[in-house]
Amino acid sequence: MTILGVDPGTLILGYSILQTEPTPKMVTMDVLYLKRIDDYNERIRTIFNEMGRLMDEYHPDHLSIEAPFFGKNVQSMLKLGRAQGVTIAAAMSRDIPFSEYEPASIKQYITGNGRASKEQVLAMLQAHLGLDLQPHYLDATDALAAAYCHHLVSSNPLSDLRQQLKPQRKKSKRQSWGDFVNQNPDIVQ
Repeated sequence: MTILGVDPGTLILGYSILQTEPTPKMVTMDVLYLKRIDDYNERIRTIFNEMGRLMDEYHPDHLSIEAPFFGKNVQSMLKLGRAQGVTIAAAMSRDIPFSEYEPASIKQYITGNGRASKEQVLAMLQAHLGLDLQPHYLDATDALAAAYCHHLVSSNPLSDLRQQLKPQRKKSKRQSWGDFVNQNPDIVQ
């Protein structure tokens, strides 16, 4: 399987190609540096075109993309969502399935700690994949982490089962202890 990993952004977008057979190995990893493009619409067009070019060149079987981080700046979040959307659109136009992973989930799968730093993620990727690299932009390693995360999830036969068995929390309808006592007279003495 060949996985395209993407860390979306409208100023710097990280991408990587990971091949998983016979063992996972990085094929390429880099960034689209978009800061030099002043027109925002042109940046979005460039993302769509460049992601399409990568997909046509490497023929990935799957796109693994990092979900936008919900921060305080709504405008930044919307821009990240657009970068993610046009990347997904490029994949869909080529019938490439995609998965979206929250940043904390990616960190959890790679390092075992959902709050790991970007440097810790890089160190674990180097250990897992036998890499010796110091990328200029950690957005590229975030993209590799997204691809490797998808590999770990898709190669684990228990991951689907774990998701199915995850307890679903029901929202409590009780408003107070008095309501609880009234609703459960048989268990309260």
